[in-house]
Amino acid sequence: MIRISVRDLVLHFTVISATAVSLKKRLINLTTRGRLAIDSADHIVVRALDGVSFDICDDARVGLVGFNGAGKSTLLRTIGGIYKPTSGSVELEGSVSSLTDISLGIDSEATGYENIVLRGLMMGLSRREATDLIPEIEEFTELGDYLNMPVSTYSSGMMVRLAFAVSTAIKPEILLMDEWIGAGDERFRQKAEDRLVRTVDRARALLLASHSEQLIRNVCSKAILIDQGQILIYDDADIVMDEYKRLARDPSLRTTFTGGALQHA
Repeated sequence: MIRISVRDLVLHFTVISATAVSLKKRLINLTTRGRLAIDSADHIVVRALDGVSFDICDDARVGLVGFNGAGKSTLLRTIGGIYKPTSGSVELEGSVSSLTDISLGIDSEATGYENIVLRGLMMGLSRREATDLIPEIEEFTELGDYLNMPVSTYSSGMMVRLAFAVSTAIKPEILLMDEWIGAGDERFRQKAEDRLVRTVDRARALLLASHSEQLIRNVCSKAILIDQGQILIYDDADIVMDEYKRLARDPSLRTTFTGGALQHA
């Protein structure tokens, strides 16, 4: 059984100390519709996630959509364990692979071979399992003798090849993705695209954040619309994308979303 269960998830980031509290409160509410607040210690806090709840189970392909700053990447990173929730819970049944930041954990002073093992260990593999990935990654990256050299000597394209290859080398149960990844130059890109499609197909559950309407409609059966750290609607992908486009045309329609669900007329 594969499952993501998120309940009343809240994540606040403390920004700066506030002095003129009443003035700042007024400015905050005018400029951010209340997504910033003042806490009891007179600190300004960003309400990055505010009472998020949903479930994803076996064979689900769920898109995550919203405007810039809505909380999509923050939600993925919280589910992936990068951020610790302020309150609420994230329960996972199944191993998680995260493509939210493919370069996470890459040590620029270590060699390519050493980074394959290090990143494998970070993804929960044993040293033996991580080492067993090396031949396949050697072949895919086409980096040759550069794998014996420190990553600091790599070009940006070589670095992306290595990070992408390691991130997609294991069979995921739960796959978290922040946008569809394109890796390398034109010649390498189709090879990377084919590998990414296979990785997504092997996953037993997918949560994909993207601004691409066509990608969400093509890949996902369900979608979540998040805005200002709150879920507005969780429904069939076509329904959610239609509402997302409607909201983009007229932001005042936020008032039709209450209690985390669309209120139909």
